[in-house]
Amino acid sequence: MTQEQRKVALVTGASRGIGAAIAKQLIQDGYFVVGTATSQAGADALTEQFAAHGEGVVLDVRDAAAIDAVVTAIEQKHGAVLVLVNNAGITRDNLLLRMSEDDWDDILNIHLKAVYRLSKRVLKGMTRARFGRIVNISSVVAHFANPGQANYSAAKAGIEAFSRSLAKEMGSRQITVNSVAPGFIATEMTDQLSDDIRQKMTEQVALGRLGNTQDIANAVSFLASERASYITGTVLHVNGGLYMA
Repeated sequence: MTQEQRKVALVTGASRGIGAAIAKQLIQDGYFVVGTATSQAGADALTEQFAAHGEGVVLDVRDAAAIDAVVTAIEQKHGAVLVLVNNAGITRDNLLLRMSEDDWDDILNIHLKAVYRLSKRVLKGMTRARFGRIVNISSVVAHFANPGQANYSAAKAGIEAFSRSLAKEMGSRQITVNSVAPGFIATEMTDQLSDDIRQKMTEQVALGRLGNTQDIANAVSFLASERASYITGTVLHVNGGLYMA
């Protein structure tokens, strides 16, 4: 792609794990990638890693004004965001009897409400371009019960329902909206688990191994590409057979 043809992709939560792999893959695919981090140090590290192929920015996805400011700055400097990957997330696991309202609200705000705000903000640019790809990172726990994650499961299930509705609304404008639902993925978080827990997790997976972040990046790359132009409103499960839809 030339500079003029290069599409701009925005990836939230790009400083590590799945988000970092997605950002790297989209750069390899030819996109100019803006990755978000929660700290200036994280954003600066992304800018250094991306070199001429993107930049890092600070964004708290709970902050509506910050979302508007970040997207406006991207549009002014690089053009409309034509690929949005809603990946930023946290966990606040606990049994419901012990779960605070703050733990519930934090998960819903960071996962579900941020997807609403970011998607809404980029739609005008996508509509003008008559092209857009929104890929929302869901989770196998939207389908596969996991005790202690009522908040996280509810948010991820909400993301998938939101994606289907938005796909119906925006299809006539050639904007696709899909979800990727990872299963058990090897990340910094799973690296901290005991060997026994990791073994029990692996035993539930048909392929007999945890996934890696590149597995998710490959799925996002496909859904963001022209090869997926006739796919919208779907959930792409990437879980090695942990859950079979």
